[in-house]
Amino acid sequence: MNSSTLKMKSISIEFPGVKALENVDFTMKSGTTHALIGANGAGKSTLMKVLSGAYNHYAGEILIDDKKANIRIPKDAHSYGIQIVHQEVDTALVPYLTVGENIMLSRTVNDMGKRQLVKWKEIHRNTTTILRSLNIDVSSKKLISELTLAEKQMVLIARTVSTDCRFLILDEPTAPLSHSETKELFRIVQELKNKNVGIIFISHRLPEIFDICDEITIMRNGKLVIHERVANLTTNKVVEYMLGKKLQEQFPKKPSEIGESILEVSNLSDEDKLSNLSMTVKRGEIVGIAGLVGAGKTELCKVLFGEAKMKSGKIKLRGKKLNLANPHQAVKQGIALVPEERRKEGIFVMESVVMNLTVANLGAFTKRLSFLNKKAENQKAIEFINSLGIKTPSKETKVKNLSGGNQQKIAIGKWLIADADVYIFDEPTKGVDVGAKKDIFELICELAQRGKAIIYASSELSEIIGITNRLYVLYDGQIVKEVETDETNEEELLFYSTGGK
Repeated sequence: MNSSTLKMKSISIEFPGVKALENVDFTMKSGTTHALIGANGAGKSTLMKVLSGAYNHYAGEILIDDKKANIRIPKDAHSYGIQIVHQEVDTALVPYLTVGENIMLSRTVNDMGKRQLVKWKEIHRNTTTILRSLNIDVSSKKLISELTLAEKQMVLIARTVSTDCRFLILDEPTAPLSHSETKELFRIVQELKNKNVGIIFISHRLPEIFDICDEITIMRNGKLVIHERVANLTTNKVVEYMLGKKLQEQFPKKPSEIGESILEVSNLSDEDKLSNLSMTVKRGEIVGIAGLVGAGKTELCKVLFGEAKMKSGKIKLRGKKLNLANPHQAVKQGIALVPEERRKEGIFVMESVVMNLTVANLGAFTKRLSFLNKKAENQKAIEFINSLGIKTPSKETKVKNLSGGNQQKIAIGKWLIADADVYIFDEPTKGVDVGAKKDIFELICELAQRGKAIIYASSELSEIIGITNRLYVLYDGQIVKEVETDETNEEELLFYSTGGK
């Protein structure tokens, strides 16, 4: 098979108030896996949006096999065999269509101007063949809205396989996947490499990069830092290139002044996943909820926040029984949730930074029967932009234009203004770089030191060990282990997380 070469030369692009890319070069060959990494805001996603045709006002040129490729819209990128699987999978799929219709979507709309019959049997037959070739156990006739996050990710990858793909961009592909699903994804990546597809792999999980990638390009502040073979680098060196400095101790000192129980959960079951859960959280304590993808962590967080219904059991806050019919009631009682899917559930991506920071506590900026006090709102927003280290050109910048780490700081910041008693964090470092992770850990520990009760749900066992005082291990919707964090290790947690007894 002939190898193709992709070159991006002197790519620059500006947005109002910010220069996102400055003379960036990127080169790779098909049949290889190339890591593209950098801290949040480094410009890696912007560079890939240029390559995939999402942005057209860039300077510089793109070459394929040393011939200029005019890529200004996504259709141009597709014509050159360039595909992208975005981190936020829900934005790329049509929820009310089937798996087969989503995978074959480009084929069914290519001839929209022509009258033609849709061959449904052929669509589902071809889809089933593709799914089987990738070992994806999902029915082609199942609705996208019925799939798990991991299954949606696999469907998107299958859709790229259904086309003539030469270069595939995977943006944080393993973030929603379990260990077994990640292993399966890596198998698929290897198969695509064998078929001479070039894989651009964006990830903040550095061990994955050393496992699967051949070469690496590191960016910082919109500029190229280094392009090197992965085998020539170490994890510590990669972090240094990303941050421009050596990374100090990642986890801050754990809170030690722990008070009385503030949240008590007894024999909680929901209508689907959770069964007979009991737990407590004390003032000033960070309690971990450890478990793999699908264990029930998100379901538990949503029940405690009133977003999902409780079938049986009791939730007590400050000794008072709660009957949470919706999140509004949870917020009134002093419970805050930073959800796993921040773009979908945690922030308003089309609104400004100031609006997102103050939306959970607008009452603080209004007087009875009066209008919103914009001056007070803006002052509070600026205060939190500075204290949280949110990198934004302006308080009026739309949140969609910020990096993942800065979006997550905003998702947390709105609850800091609201000043809740119980903070629930569901996978808070998902899609966040090592530098921003450290900032988030410090924020969480600071909350605990102020006497707040913290629930930290994550499948990242190293984070659970590093930041929590005590933890519960979830497996298949049930708590299978409670332990003081200092008395356990990652190996033991993984043992219980996978059903060990």
